Amino acid sequence: MIRLNKYLSEAGVCSRREADRLIGEGRVTVDGVPASPGVQVQEGQQVMLDGKTVQKDRKDRTILLAVNKPRGVVCSEASQGNDVNIIEFLNYPKRITYAGRLDKDSEGLLLMTNRGDLIDRMMRASHYHEKEYEVTVDRPFTDRFLRDMAEGVYLEELKVTTRPCQVERLGKRKFRIVLTQGLNRQIRRMCQAFGFHAQEIRRVRVMNIRLGHLKAGTWRNVTEEEKRELLRLLDQTEGTPETELE
Repeated sequence: MIRLNKYLSEAGVCSRREADRLIGEGRVTVDGVPASPGVQVQEGQQVMLDGKTVQKDRKDRTILLAVNKPRGVVCSEASQGNDVNIIEFLNYPKRITYAGRLDKDSEGLLLMTNRGDLIDRMMRASHYHEKEYEVTVDRPFTDRFLRDMAEGVYLEELKVTTRPCQVERLGKRKFRIVLTQGLNRQIRRMCQAFGFHAQEIRRVRVMNIRLGHLKAGTWRNVTEEEKRELLRLLDQTEGTPETELE
């Protein structure tokens, strides 16, 4: 026997808290009967959400989540003292980790998976996979600032010049930037090189997967369509046959 909210969580549908909400709204049935909070289910019973059957994950099933990481949460698997790490924050029922970290003060799209090989393929800098951010700095900037950022910035602390990138104005103090590398605190260092302080950094896209309207602190399963396109992009850069994310 297993509690229904845990069953839905382990099936990759949503978190336990979200499951309780769905149950409370009458959207979940067990053997055709609307479920009540706290109900337990056993093997063989039919669980449905909005009229569609929910099946628990196979042990080898690929997990790929899109998470909206809030500020203050640390991308780490180890304990961070008084800080909450992303593993503790999500409390996902199966072992997963992040593909491309966000620093503590940054927020937005974080991909989480149980596939280490997928992380390696996505994060390989030599493949120039895109990551898109919206950045707000502490004071208004000029168009020259945008051009200089786009052309590449020498980072004294790292002794490296960043790759040319796409930069677009979104407001007097806000811009969009698309990177194809992931240097340590890269955007913050790039802004500092021109005397600016990045007050807010929000990642909104990793390759073809977008943050969209996902609320801070919540997550969703990456769709099958998104998975197929992700694999196509990965295989395109690697020159390998497309594989499945089962």
